[in-house]
Amino acid sequence: MSRTLDADVVRNKLDALDRARTTLRDIGQLDSARLKGDPVIAAAVERLLCRMVDLAVDTNTHVSAAILHRAPGDYRQSFDLAHDAGALTKELSESIKPSVGMRNTIVHEYVDVDYGIVASAAPIAIESYGEYTRQIASFVAQHADL
Repeated sequence: MSRTLDADVVRNKLDALDRARTTLRDIGQLDSARLKGDPVIAAAVERLLCRMVDLAVDTNTHVSAAILHRAPGDYRQSFDLAHDAGALTKELSESIKPSVGMRNTIVHEYVDVDYGIVASAAPIAIESYGEYTRQIASFVAQHADL
C-alpha cells in the first residue's frame, strides 16, 4: 500500500472523472425510451456511469491507503474509508454508495438493466460525482504533503 498521498495521481483520476461527468451531461436528456431505442447511447451511458464509480473507488483506495494505511474490502467500503480519512462527508459517502450497486448490475449483468433506473441515475451521478470531485480536491489541497 502507498504510504504517501500522491496529489498528481488523485488529480489525474479526478480529471478523468470530470471528463466522464461532462460527457454524460452532454449526452442530454435521458429516458427509458431513448436508452432502449439507441443502444449506442445506452452503452455509452452505462460505460460512463461505471467509469465514474471505478475512478472514485480507485481514488478512495489511494486516499485510504495513504492516510489510514488500509485498503477497502469492497467498492462500498472504499467510500466509508474515504470518509474515515476525512476526505468525504458522511452524507456524501452514504448518498453516493448506491452508485456501486448500479455499476455492479451493469458490469456483472445480475439482472436485466432497467433503463428507467439508469436514466434516473444519470443526473444524480452527475451531481453527486461533481460534489465528490470538489470534496476530494479540497482534501488533496490540504493534505498533499502527507
